[in-house]
Amino acid sequence: MIRYMLGRFSPGLSGCFLLLTVFSVGSTPAQQVPNPSQPSARERTERAEAYTNERLALWQQRLNLQDWTITIVMARASELKPKTLGNVHWDLPKKTATIHVLDPADYHLQDKEMLQDMEFTVVHELIHLELAPVLSDLQRSDANRREEEHSVNHMADALLKLDRVK
Repeated sequence: MIRYMLGRFSPGLSGCFLLLTVFSVGSTPAQQVPNPSQPSARERTERAEAYTNERLALWQQRLNLQDWTITIVMARASELKPKTLGNVHWDLPKKTATIHVLDPADYHLQDKEMLQDMEFTVVHELIHLELAPVLSDLQRSDANRREEEHSVNHMADALLKLDRVK
């Protein structure tokens, strides 16, 4: 194509200008064509919502939490505590809970790894929910919260390893 373009125009200043223009326009990020194989941000969020709700139903059953009404909400990093990927808020007497999961827009992982990480967050928060009746009467401190997080992480990791071995 370049040979054709160079052969078509006489050498000189205008030919060099055209060649520079073609190369500079072709490399301008604002002019890049979207990759149809890459999902849009909205599609990625919809996929994540569907996946996390599917996994919620499975793990809710496995952890015998079917009597709870649990919803998942995608949350931006700015809405979560620093260095967290999610959280859970519950109402023990009403048996309702909301699990916040980091929004795909704030993930820097490929889809498969991102979805696995989101599933870990769901399982992690469900374990907190399972422990809520026991832990709600205890005096909470930073030290025992760290210990709780450590234990919940180990349990979630063990459950997911068992599930993924299949």
